Amino acid sequence: MSAERVNPFASDEPPPRFETKPRAPRPVPTEHIEQLSQDNNFSSRQAVRPASPMPAAVPRRRRTHTTGRNQQLNIKATAGTIDRFYAIADRKGVSLCEVLEQALDALDLKDSRS
Repeated sequence: MSAERVNPFASDEPPPRFETKPRAPRPVPTEHIEQLSQDNNFSSRQAVRPASPMPAAVPRRRRTHTTGRNQQLNIKATAGTIDRFYAIADRKGVSLCEVLEQALDALDLKDSRS
């Protein structure tokens, strides 16, 4: 057995041309398929649009602060909680981490009093 690999580009012959095959026509028209699915009460896999669409997300400004914080914390929350969190940061004019730190400090203070 040879330890060397074969160079696929060493040949002077051009590479073979690959062409796609023409698409075959559908054996059954789409209208017949639709009628069959309705007659047999098949449910559609298409996404159903809600009657009242959810409100659009509030566009938020970009938040970049050079603070030395380099760890990430990912949490899941409701849209209302996230909106409150961003509103507090905007109202105070501080970073999101600063809001979290202040909230944790307040919770620690409350727990130490009780």
